[in-house]
Amino acid sequence: MNGVEPGPDGELRCPWALGTPDYLEYHDAEWGRFLHGESELFERLTLEAFQSGLSWLTILRKRENFRKAFDGFDIEKVAAYGAKDFKRLMADAGIVRNRKKIEAAIANAKATRQLHADGETLDELLWSFAPDPDSRPVPKKLSDLEPITEDSKALSNELKRRSFVFVGPTTAYATMEAIGMVNDHLERCAFR
Repeated sequence: MNGVEPGPDGELRCPWALGTPDYLEYHDAEWGRFLHGESELFERLTLEAFQSGLSWLTILRKRENFRKAFDGFDIEKVAAYGAKDFKRLMADAGIVRNRKKIEAAIANAKATRQLHADGETLDELLWSFAPDPDSRPVPKKLSDLEPITEDSKALSNELKRRSFVFVGPTTAYATMEAIGMVNDHLERCAFR
């Protein structure tokens, strides 16, 4: 059984949220809540890509450093980064210093800037892949959740078609969960 469990306040929560205060705060205040806005969504997509292969806790604990390092995830500023900025990011011990992930963040800012130039927004693009909530069964336990869905495959493919990188279907699905596009809080979770 890996269904909901009581938290420190007695409220039932998804069990992954109970490991650390960082997870508890993220679960209760952010995860699965509707999120809109260009820089906000760019930040989430970027952080989910940086998380790939790592613990989300690592990213949560470095999130403020990421925000400083990437100019508050200002899309225009990040899209304009050059060799000097890349070198600065690679030397920044406050973030995850992974060459491909840093390159991806810059490339994805450029891809978002191109969306804007074409009269589109990242918000519209991402949310156009939101599945009908009534089409999804409410998960009762963690094992009911899949890391990849047909919707996340479709979103990943469209992002790649639009020149985004490091946005595979698992990263796409984690983004969908994080921004509230899908509600994967377990049945009986007080934050569902």
